[in-house]
Amino acid sequence: MALFDAFEKRKEQCLSRADLSRKGSVDADIESLVRFINECDAFFTTSSCSGRVTLIDGRFDEFEVKKQNCPWLLVAHQKCQKDDVITALQKSSGDAVLKFEPFVLHVQCRQLQDAQLLHSVALNSGFRNSGITIGKKGRTMMAVRSTHGLEVPLSRKGKLLVNEEYIQYLVQIANQKMDENKKRTDRFYSCLQSALRCEGIFEKSVLESQTRPVYTRRRRRKAMKEDVLCTSPDERAPDREEEVEFDPVVFTELHL
Repeated sequence: MALFDAFEKRKEQCLSRADLSRKGSVDADIESLVRFINECDAFFTTSSCSGRVTLIDGRFDEFEVKKQNCPWLLVAHQKCQKDDVITALQKSSGDAVLKFEPFVLHVQCRQLQDAQLLHSVALNSGFRNSGITIGKKGRTMMAVRSTHGLEVPLSRKGKLLVNEEYIQYLVQIANQKMDENKKRTDRFYSCLQSALRCEGIFEKSVLESQTRPVYTRRRRRKAMKEDVLCTSPDERAPDREEEVEFDPVVFTELHL
């Protein structure tokens, strides 16, 4: 109970603090998702981004790459146009880099089993770089991440290195990634809602884990998986090579 009380206190403190991000608020495209997660007793979000296209005027030299405190020439959480990038490049005096950064979400979880459920949903929604971290104080963090980013240098010391045709090509790729990012995020939200509707089954399986054999737990997980995961061909993540067989029991034995 003390562990749960500490979690509730951290959740209340975190959600009552001011948003210190550059934007100062949750991105509109994931506002409902973030609110849904924070309304659940087992989770609260610590940071998020719906996905964005940025043009950063970095400072690079032969000894190091400086990324902190670099001017942001362009920030777009929706699809952008070639003219937007070209206009922003005119302000560059350094080494401008065009980036697409996909959806990312960090969630603190009440206990490991809650993080495992969230992790399974994330993987099967296409967020293949997701992972669970357990801190020294027992805080369990779940990061929902993808790998379909983009990072391309466009100028050096304020001098444009590419032509407009290439910029148009890059913008097209970035917008395609933005579309795919939106599909995965929507899939994650939908599958998470389905998963939490099965939370009673999930909690029950955890309580029975000390007395029931492993093969019984696996059958139970398989039954829940049919309800939780998006399994229709249209909903499968396009880069998924195989179905992820995620065993909460084995994970616990290996990491605790």
